[in-house]
Amino acid sequence: MGWARAVGMAAMIGGLWLGGSSVAWAEPQRFDVDPDHASIGFLVSHAGFARVLGQFLEVEGGFTFDEPSGTVSDIRIAVETDSVFTGHKARDAHLRKKDFLWADEHPTMIFVGRRAERTGERTGRIEGDLTLRGVTRPVTLDVTLNRTGPYPFGDRHYAVGISARGSIRRSDFGMNYGVADGLVGDVVEILVEMEGKRQP
Repeated sequence: MGWARAVGMAAMIGGLWLGGSSVAWAEPQRFDVDPDHASIGFLVSHAGFARVLGQFLEVEGGFTFDEPSGTVSDIRIAVETDSVFTGHKARDAHLRKKDFLWADEHPTMIFVGRRAERTGERTGRIEGDLTLRGVTRPVTLDVTLNRTGPYPFGDRHYAVGISARGSIRRSDFGMNYGVADGLVGDVVEILVEMEGKRQP
Protein backbone atom coordinates (compact mmCIF):
# COMPACT_ATOMS: atom_id res chain seq x y z
CA MET A 1 0.00 0.00 0.00
CA GLY A 2 -2.11 6.03 -2.07
CA TRP A 3 -0.63 -0.63 0.16
CA ALA A 4 -1.82 7.36 2.63
CA ARG A 5 0.57 9.72 4.37
CA ALA A 6 1.96 9.40 7.91
CA VAL A 7 0.53 0.15 5.34
CA GLY A 8 -0.66 0.65 7.27
CA MET A 9 1.61 -1.05 4.45
CA ALA A 10 5.83 -0.68 5.48
CA ALA A 11 9.15 -0.62 7.16
CA MET A 12 11.42 -3.57 6.61
CA ILE A 13 14.44 -4.15 8.77
CA GLY A 14 16.67 -6.90 7.41
CA GLY A 15 17.72 -8.09 3.96
CA LEU A 16 15.77 -9.19 0.90
CA TRP A 17 17.44 -10.44 -2.25
CA LEU A 18 15.20 -9.44 -5.14
CA GLY A 19 17.59 -10.15 -7.97
CA GLY A 20 18.45 -6.55 -8.90
CA SER A 21 19.82 -5.54 -12.28
CA SER A 22 23.37 -4.49 -13.15
CA VAL A 23 25.50 -2.43 -10.77
CA ALA A 24 24.36 1.20 -10.69
CA TRP A 25 26.23 2.45 -7.61
CA ALA A 26 28.80 1.32 -5.07
CA GLU A 27 26.78 1.66 -1.87
CA PRO A 28 23.16 1.14 -0.79
CA GLN A 29 20.99 4.10 -1.74
CA ARG A 30 17.98 5.71 -0.10
CA PHE A 31 14.68 5.79 -1.98
CA ASP A 32 11.56 7.74 -1.04
CA VAL A 33 8.11 6.58 -2.09
CA ASP A 34 6.92 8.56 -5.09
CA PRO A 35 3.46 9.68 -3.90
CA ASP A 36 2.31 10.23 -7.47
CA HIS A 37 3.04 6.60 -8.31
CA ALA A 38 2.09 4.69 -5.18
CA SER A 39 -1.18 2.82 -4.69
CA ILE A 40 -2.20 1.03 -1.51
CA GLY A 41 -5.37 -0.83 -2.43
CA PHE A 42 -7.68 -3.41 -0.91
CA LEU A 43 -10.45 -5.82 -1.83
CA VAL A 44 -13.16 -6.96 0.60
CA SER A 45 -16.40 -8.90 0.15
CA HIS A 46 -19.67 -6.96 0.16
CA ALA A 47 -22.34 -9.35 1.48
CA GLY A 48 -20.92 -12.08 -0.71
CA PHE A 49 -22.19 -10.48 -3.91
CA ALA A 50 -18.96 -8.82 -5.06
CA ARG A 51 -15.76 -7.43 -3.64
CA VAL A 52 -15.36 -3.72 -3.05
CA LEU A 53 -12.15 -2.25 -4.46
CA GLY A 54 -10.73 0.65 -2.50
CA GLN A 55 -7.48 2.46 -1.90
CA PHE A 56 -5.71 5.01 0.27
CA LEU A 57 -4.87 8.21 -1.54
CA GLU A 58 -1.99 9.44 0.62
CA VAL A 59 1.19 7.51 1.33
CA GLU A 60 4.74 8.35 2.31
CA GLY A 61 7.83 6.48 3.37
CA GLY A 62 10.99 5.04 1.97
CA PHE A 63 13.61 2.31 2.03
CA THR A 64 17.28 1.61 1.43
CA PHE A 65 18.12 -0.51 -1.60
CA ASP A 66 21.43 -2.09 -2.62
CA GLU A 67 20.83 -3.01 -6.25
CA PRO A 68 23.93 -5.16 -6.86
CA SER A 69 22.97 -7.52 -4.02
CA GLY A 70 19.22 -6.91 -4.14
CA THR A 71 19.23 -6.14 -0.42
CA VAL A 72 16.44 -3.95 0.94
CA SER A 73 16.37 -2.46 4.44
CA ASP A 74 14.95 0.36 6.54
CA ILE A 75 11.63 0.40 4.71
CA ARG A 76 8.84 2.39 6.26
CA ILE A 77 5.50 3.01 4.56
CA ALA A 78 2.93 5.11 6.40
CA VAL A 79 -0.68 5.54 5.31
CA GLU A 80 -3.23 8.19 6.28
CA THR A 81 -6.36 6.27 7.16
CA ASP A 82 -8.74 9.15 6.42
CA SER A 83 -7.58 9.13 2.79
CA VAL A 84 -9.58 5.94 2.14
CA PHE A 85 -11.49 6.05 -1.16
CA THR A 86 -13.92 3.54 -2.67
CA GLY A 87 -15.87 5.87 -4.97
CA HIS A 88 -18.91 5.99 -2.65
CA LYS A 89 -19.09 8.99 -0.27
CA ALA A 90 -21.36 7.44 2.36
CA ARG A 91 -19.34 4.22 2.46
CA ASP A 92 -16.06 6.14 2.70
CA ALA A 93 -17.44 8.20 5.58
CA HIS A 94 -18.44 4.99 7.39
CA LEU A 95 -15.01 3.44 6.77
CA ARG A 96 -13.42 6.40 8.57
CA LYS A 97 -15.54 5.84 11.68
CA LYS A 98 -14.96 3.59 14.70
CA ASP A 99 -16.62 0.58 13.05
CA PHE A 100 -13.68 0.38 10.69
CA LEU A 101 -10.53 2.54 10.46
CA TRP A 102 -11.36 4.92 13.34
CA ALA A 103 -9.37 7.61 11.57
CA ASP A 104 -9.98 10.34 14.18
CA GLU A 105 -8.22 8.33 16.87
CA HIS A 106 -5.78 6.45 14.64
CA PRO A 107 -4.83 8.62 11.66
CA THR A 108 -1.90 6.47 10.56
CA MET A 109 -1.31 2.81 9.82
CA ILE A 110 2.24 1.54 9.47
CA PHE A 111 3.91 -1.67 8.38
CA VAL A 112 7.34 -2.57 9.78
CA GLY A 113 9.21 -5.57 8.39
CA ARG A 114 10.91 -8.12 10.65
CA ARG A 115 12.21 -10.79 8.30
CA ALA A 116 12.61 -11.31 4.56
CA GLU A 117 13.52 -14.14 2.24
CA ARG A 118 14.11 -14.60 -1.44
CA THR A 119 11.57 -16.78 -3.28
CA GLY A 120 12.73 -16.31 -6.88
CA GLU A 121 15.06 -14.33 -9.11
CA ARG A 122 13.01 -11.15 -8.69
CA THR A 123 10.60 -12.10 -5.92
CA GLY A 124 10.66 -12.25 -2.15
CA ARG A 125 8.54 -12.49 0.95
CA ILE A 126 8.50 -9.94 3.77
CA GLU A 127 7.16 -10.75 7.22
CA GLY A 128 6.39 -7.74 9.33
CA ASP A 129 4.04 -5.98 11.69
CA LEU A 130 1.07 -3.86 10.69
CA THR A 131 -0.18 -1.32 13.21
CA LEU A 132 -3.79 -0.31 12.59
CA ARG A 133 -6.28 1.19 15.05
CA GLY A 134 -3.61 0.96 17.73
CA VAL A 135 -3.31 -2.82 17.28
CA THR A 136 -0.19 -4.50 15.91
CA ARG A 137 -0.41 -7.85 14.13
CA PRO A 138 1.91 -9.85 11.85
CA VAL A 139 1.44 -9.53 8.09
CA THR A 140 3.23 -11.26 5.22
CA LEU A 141 3.70 -9.60 1.84
CA ASP A 142 4.78 -11.34 -1.37
CA VAL A 143 6.94 -8.85 -3.27
CA THR A 144 8.00 -8.60 -6.92
CA LEU A 145 10.74 -6.29 -8.17
CA ASN A 146 9.34 -4.96 -11.45
CA ARG A 147 12.02 -2.63 -12.75
CA THR A 148 14.95 -0.42 -11.82
CA GLY A 149 16.51 2.35 -13.88
CA PRO A 150 16.29 5.97 -15.01
CA TYR A 151 12.74 7.29 -15.13
CA PRO A 152 11.66 7.91 -18.76
CA PHE A 153 9.89 11.21 -18.01
CA GLY A 154 10.44 14.51 -16.24
CA ASP A 155 13.61 14.81 -14.19
CA ARG A 156 14.87 11.34 -15.21
CA HIS A 157 15.45 10.31 -11.60
CA TYR A 158 16.56 6.76 -10.82
CA ALA A 159 13.55 4.65 -9.83
CA VAL A 160 12.64 1.28 -8.37
CA GLY A 161 9.20 -0.25 -8.94
CA ILE A 162 7.61 -3.03 -6.89
CA SER A 163 4.35 -4.92 -6.55
CA ALA A 164 3.25 -6.59 -3.32
CA ARG A 165 0.30 -8.71 -2.25
CA GLY A 166 -0.97 -9.97 1.08
CA SER A 167 -4.07 -10.22 3.26
CA ILE A 168 -5.29 -9.55 6.77
CA ARG A 169 -8.32 -10.36 8.88
CA ARG A 170 -9.77 -7.02 9.88
CA SER A 171 -11.29 -8.56 13.03
CA ASP A 172 -7.70 -9.05 14.26
CA PHE A 173 -7.54 -5.25 14.44
CA GLY A 174 -10.87 -4.79 16.22
CA MET A 175 -12.96 -4.18 13.10
CA ASN A 176 -15.85 -6.55 13.77
CA TYR A 177 -18.66 -4.67 12.06
CA GLY A 178 -20.57 -6.96 9.67
CA VAL A 179 -18.35 -9.99 10.26
CA ALA A 180 -20.82 -12.22 12.13
CA ASP A 181 -23.66 -11.71 9.65
CA GLY A 182 -21.45 -11.72 6.56
CA LEU A 183 -22.40 -8.20 5.46
CA VAL A 184 -18.74 -7.26 5.13
CA GLY A 185 -15.96 -9.79 4.62
CA ASP A 186 -13.41 -10.36 7.34
CA VAL A 187 -10.51 -11.13 4.98
CA VAL A 188 -9.08 -8.03 3.29
CA GLU A 189 -6.75 -8.50 0.35
CA ILE A 190 -3.90 -5.98 0.20
CA LEU A 191 -2.69 -4.67 -3.17
CA VAL A 192 0.46 -2.56 -3.38
CA GLU A 193 1.90 -0.92 -6.50
CA MET A 194 4.73 1.43 -5.70
CA GLU A 195 7.66 3.34 -7.17
CA GLY A 196 10.62 4.61 -5.19
CA LYS A 197 12.66 7.65 -6.18
CA ARG A 198 16.40 7.59 -5.44
CA GLN A 199 17.53 10.41 -3.18
CA PRO A 200 20.68 12.50 -3.73
